[in-house]
Amino acid sequence: MRKPKIAAIVECRMTSSRLPGKVMMKSCGKTMLQYIAERLSRVKQIDRIIFATTGNTTDDIIAEHAEETGVDCFRGPEDDVLSRVLEAANHFDVDIIVEITGDCPLIDPGIIADTIDLYLAGACDYAANDLTASFPLGMDVEIFSKNLLEIADREGMTADDREHVSWFFVRNPDRFHLKNLSAPPELYWPDLRLTLDEKDDFRLIDAVLQGILPDNPHFTLADIISFLRNNRTLLKLNAHVCQRNPEQTA
Repeated sequence: MRKPKIAAIVECRMTSSRLPGKVMMKSCGKTMLQYIAERLSRVKQIDRIIFATTGNTTDDIIAEHAEETGVDCFRGPEDDVLSRVLEAANHFDVDIIVEITGDCPLIDPGIIADTIDLYLAGACDYAANDLTASFPLGMDVEIFSKNLLEIADREGMTADDREHVSWFFVRNPDRFHLKNLSAPPELYWPDLRLTLDEKDDFRLIDAVLQGILPDNPHFTLADIISFLRNNRTLLKLNAHVCQRNPEQTA
């Protein structure tokens, strides 16, 4: 039997409503997308990394960046993100999708690996680490099969279903078996914003990278938490930024 092909599909575009161009913003000489790709490359279960962007000319820069950095790229619809991810999976013959957004440049490879292991252990249709909030925002990962996404593509007709990709599974827990990876006590900090939505989020992410990266390029979430607990004034940089719920439009 053929080993299932596992791919990380990173949803990204330049026209974010809150912070346009955020995925190409740079810290310590690298773009946010480079950090995501590098951290995904350290997850042993992942066979390939795909940037799923749009066909808009504004996203030519992402396609060019993918080629320059040796990452696969697929271009599809802007607003129908579900179709974009499914088409990317079909194009690259993917069996299992590791869904990541371009908002997560600090994502921890170990957390991704643990979520994949939870999914591969069986007895579930979908595994994630944010069904119940426990990890900081920006550590979000979701795992599901291409076959399951095809069901969502056929039956998920609401705007949220099309925009948030996995929302169809999450809002039908009686139909699909969902598993959640909870943070251990030392990583429990659900109110910590390590996600990139606004300029002040970037200020915090930039400070974390500048503070940790030179001495520890393979840093983990535990390292980030330790750094921020020792530099608590940095938490004020984006403490006022509100997180949007899946029901809200992007």
